Amino acid sequence: MTSRSNLWTPAVPSSRSFLMSTVRAINLVLPEIEVHLAGSSIDGQLVLDLRSTLVDPVVKVELVGRGFLRWLEDYNPEWDYDKSTACTNQAVYVFKAKNFNVEGKTLERGTASYYLVFDLTTCPTWVTSDVSQHVVWFSGGWLDSGVHTFDFHFSFPPGIPSTFTSKIGCISYFVQGTCCTRQILLAKEERCLVLQGTAGDHRRHMKDKASLVVEARKDVVYFCCFSHGSVILRISLEKSVFCPGETIVFMTDVANRTCKYVRKVVFAVHCIVLYSGFSSRGEQRSLEDRSEVTRLEFRTDTAPFEATRVTSALVLPKPMPVTSTLTENKIMAFRYELVGTSDLPCTTSTIVSRVPIIIAATSERFSVEQNTVTPQENEGDIAKGVSLHKNISEIDPGAIASRSTE
Repeated sequence: MTSRSNLWTPAVPSSRSFLMSTVRAINLVLPEIEVHLAGSSIDGQLVLDLRSTLVDPVVKVELVGRGFLRWLEDYNPEWDYDKSTACTNQAVYVFKAKNFNVEGKTLERGTASYYLVFDLTTCPTWVTSDVSQHVVWFSGGWLDSGVHTFDFHFSFPPGIPSTFTSKIGCISYFVQGTCCTRQILLAKEERCLVLQGTAGDHRRHMKDKASLVVEARKDVVYFCCFSHGSVILRISLEKSVFCPGETIVFMTDVANRTCKYVRKVVFAVHCIVLYSGFSSRGEQRSLEDRSEVTRLEFRTDTAPFEATRVTSALVLPKPMPVTSTLTENKIMAFRYELVGTSDLPCTTSTIVSRVPIIIAATSERFSVEQNTVTPQENEGDIAKGVSLHKNISEIDPGAIASRSTE
């Protein structure tokens, strides 16, 4: 029988603040890769620095990828008063966790035998036992004061979408490391990851080398129908499938059949996103939103009844979502267009030429390298214009277009 005089109680505070101050620092050490590719893997370390011994800790690292969207729409446009409802949706693309086993240890202490009793509601207490061995033991685990390193390895699923952010929704990925007891979170660190999705069903398009030519024509009337003319904007591409980070080189022909100068053409790559969500009543809703990925302005100064040919280039950012459907991405679908726009002189009209393009990526063609991940204006892109100085009647109209839009 153990007498009360043999009890020994260490000077260990039992407050919540003491437990939280046990962890001096927690850090995630990740490889210096700015853009990760879907289907690849990531290796890292969780580094834990403790001020004092931590009893029965829970140490883990999680890889999380999820998407979320939200927008407001009118509940009923026919009503006299304004009332909007929120449409939301979310998806989880990856969730993996690595729990580290902290094994129990033995430690000799004095001439008596002790064992550690850990109660979640009270402080740790040392109690003697009436046995002949001189060890301290307990059924759980502990970490001594100092620095502890835990290695982890995760693999990204091959079909997950790219990192994406807009005013309506986002797709994000991050690694999170935590250290806690059974009830109290002691320390946490989170590191965001930038990920590039792969081509999915568009792998067969990577071998497509067919050229693409699109033409738009706009008729113009001046001086109350006494003078009229037209402007033709034609965009030619050697191919229609591109990878993130690739340069789109295209040729533009501006045929000015008016008595005014055509001063400027604006080129841009548009990302059209189809969002799918649910209202508060559980009704399915969808919203299409268009935004510029990159753009370039070029002054053509095409004289009346002359034509100008412009060779231009736009650099795509990295990463960017690949062309996809709602079936693949669950809550968002992506498609792209190369758009050429020019304001017609002395009118309120604008001519627009839209060329559909496909953004696709495969592990064979996509190289993970340092590059900006924020869409920026192509200030230093190639843009060369050559005036043909030909009479517009010399151009064969039948050889110009593969598609015409008014």
